[in-house]
Amino acid sequence: MSSEHRVIVIGCGGPGAAALYWTARATRGGVLGLDAGRVGAVPERGHVLSRTQPLDVHAALAPAALDAWDAVARVSGQQLVTDTGELVVAEASPVLDGYRAVAARHRVPLEELDAAALHARWPQLRPTGHERALHQRGAGVVDARRAAAVHLALARGQGAHVLENTPVRAVRPGREHVEVVTDDAVHRAEQVVVTADAVAVDLLAGLGRPLPLTTRFEQVTRYATANLLDHSPGALPVVRWHGAEELVALPVDGAIATTLDQELDTAPSFEADALARKRREEFLAEHLPGFGGPELSSTTSRSALAPDRHLVVDTVPEAPSVHVAVGTGHAAAYASLLGRVLAEFATAGRSRFPVDTFTLERPALQDADFERRFAF
Repeated sequence: MSSEHRVIVIGCGGPGAAALYWTARATRGGVLGLDAGRVGAVPERGHVLSRTQPLDVHAALAPAALDAWDAVARVSGQQLVTDTGELVVAEASPVLDGYRAVAARHRVPLEELDAAALHARWPQLRPTGHERALHQRGAGVVDARRAAAVHLALARGQGAHVLENTPVRAVRPGREHVEVVTDDAVHRAEQVVVTADAVAVDLLAGLGRPLPLTTRFEQVTRYATANLLDHSPGALPVVRWHGAEELVALPVDGAIATTLDQELDTAPSFEADALARKRREEFLAEHLPGFGGPELSSTTSRSALAPDRHLVVDTVPEAPSVHVAVGTGHAAAYASLLGRVLAEFATAGRSRFPVDTFTLERPALQDADFERRFAF
């Protein structure tokens, strides 16, 4: 069996669902989405969208990302981003200096607080007395699962078709079209967008572009806190805590739970999981005593990252009709914008947004001796 399409999108998770919508909106038909599992099966969690963060390019793209979410909200009537504001708390001044520098470059107003002022403003937080904090109002939390569902619904409304439980076995670029091989069909398209990491990595390796990716692990734990009023958006901002632990605390979300994201030093194991849980419990008891509660879930999130911690979002030089996004798992807050960029690649040949940092040609992907870095 075979089929012909203008654009095929492989992988219909966060950025893939967004690419499906933005592409279908631009083409008014002829778009097919393929997913190896259930379409829209995105983990239920929030992702922080902030204009002050370690990666300068992400801060630069934050306004465009917010605009993309606003555009989707207008046509769907669905709220996808909850305004929360953000606190960065740290004892080490170099960490705060990095945030200050990013904020200054992007003209983001910051309010600085010492430990006493921090506790006075947000009594839910218990600093030890040596911390300082930076507060900015222009941050929010994106509901990743809801966002994917909305993008998929809008895409179908624009005439896109989606096949789930349809793993892609091969992508074969040709002169006139690209063949996408599944178990029971060969689909052909003028343009192909690949957001499934495994498919993109295999495709690039086959074209002589192996990616030197690193896997990072993050534990995402959700609590049924009994203190809803004190830990809801408006009462508690997102808290990024830099100290003995690198943790991000998110206020109560649509599932009526608080969320704690914890960077892991090693791959998950029984011993490492027990130690990480102990460290989480100690942190909450000392610094956010009302935040926790019965543990609803605790899952390990894996992110494939380039050595410079940037995404890969580019048109493949050896196959100009194929456009890839790799490592987007840790950038779900930018999913709609990334989908919009990929749609512009597929329909206009280039994007209006400044994504050159994510090119396949950058030193981090070309130089075997490139120094890996994961902070300021």
